[in-house]
Amino acid sequence: MDNDYFSIDAILAENQKIQCTFKLDIPDMGHLGGGNERDIKALSKAPIPIWLAYILLYSDWADFSIPQPFGARVRNALNAEPKSVKLSGLVGQGGHWYGFGKMIMDILSDEQANEMSELLIKAFKGRLVEVIDQAQHFAALGGSGGGGSSISGDSALSFREGLDGAERELFALAQESVKMTKRWYEGNDRARR
Repeated sequence: MDNDYFSIDAILAENQKIQCTFKLDIPDMGHLGGGNERDIKALSKAPIPIWLAYILLYSDWADFSIPQPFGARVRNALNAEPKSVKLSGLVGQGGHWYGFGKMIMDILSDEQANEMSELLIKAFKGRLVEVIDQAQHFAALGGSGGGGSSISGDSALSFREGLDGAERELFALAQESVKMTKRWYEGNDRARR
């Protein structure tokens, strides 16, 4: 995903919130924390959308902690079995886990950003074969995540629900590829007869 101004995926990823701890008092900005306070007090914590957190962090007004979708529990689960983790449920709003991770990488130190990059790449590689395999399987059965038989359609829909937005796009592309290949093969088979 590009950090494109017009990209809906980038906008959704930037709208994810991270927990910020303010380093100093900030007058007349209490509404950022969602509370009734007029000012933000030093050492108070508030979930801030990442697009706004950039300004606070680079101005050295706040620090942040690594969000839960990239914490030790999720890392351990991804290391154990990447295919079993429902990435879409970790971040909400369309499940842009990879995009959110990329946004987090942009505000981390180089060492932490490299660790995050390795996590994202390893998760993607560990899940890619299953995404393509399942897409081809459900396309061959005639299910597209909503059509076909109810069993294959329900299974495909259930599988797709756990995928990140980018993985869902690959799933749909792989299904369409199988359908196009099947049409091509059937068309060539008729021509030979």
